[in-house]
Amino acid sequence: MKKFIKWSVILGGVFLLGACGSGATTGTSSSQKSEGKLAAIKKAGVLKVGTSADFPPFEFHTMVDGKDTIVGADVDMVNAIAEELGVKVQWSDTEFDPMLASLQQGNLDMGVSGISATEERKQNMLFTDNYYAPKQNVVVKKDNLDKYTNIASLAGKKVGAQKGSIQEGIVKDQFTDSQLVSVGKIPSLVVEVKQGSIDALVLEDKIAESYVAQNADLALADIEVTSSDDESYAIALPKGSEDLQAELNKILAKLTEEDKIDEFVEKNTALANEQAK
Repeated sequence: MKKFIKWSVILGGVFLLGACGSGATTGTSSSQKSEGKLAAIKKAGVLKVGTSADFPPFEFHTMVDGKDTIVGADVDMVNAIAEELGVKVQWSDTEFDPMLASLQQGNLDMGVSGISATEERKQNMLFTDNYYAPKQNVVVKKDNLDKYTNIASLAGKKVGAQKGSIQEGIVKDQFTDSQLVSVGKIPSLVVEVKQGSIDALVLEDKIAESYVAQNADLALADIEVTSSDDESYAIALPKGSEDLQAELNKILAKLTEEDKIDEFVEKNTALANEQAK
């Protein structure tokens, strides 16, 4: 009987300790949650940003002082944002689709890479206000300029788009008689156009211009592709980042009012074209 009472007391103590421990953990988690995304970033002093740096002039690789460096209009914009927030930037460079997945999982604070705030993406992410409205272009081999003059001329042909990008939807919706070819990295698609394994590639205008400038055997086809407001660029954020979203919208409004976004685009377009020479 004494043994029974002794073990009952011990077990009761363990239960109480476990309950107290559980309460403490819950309190910490709740505190972190109430702290807010913006406050957490400022406290850490680091803004974790995801991108797919194959998208000149918005994000691309170049050598700076002998070191491979990610540069671009989005990079300049993010650096301006970080300066306003008083934090440093930590970049994560992956393919487009994995980058968006990592953002949704909360491993990144924000994503920039010519991201459009589509209704489908809004179900899983938050977005800032739009900061740039691109047009769409079709890249083909220069020898095929006379051959591919409209969407109908690409019927039965292979048309490329970056996997997970807005251009995938454009090819599906507008190039209905063509075969969509989706690949994770834009340079791989460019190589396929050059080799003739795909016949055309849909890209935003500035990105298309940069790749054509780098490849003398490529050209912009005179093919009209319809654009919409849904294709404008915005910064993507994980769900639950409303405080960060509000702060970023203020900063973006300031940068837009000062014409900084256009300045970043023009500066990096020139840099990308110069690099191509």
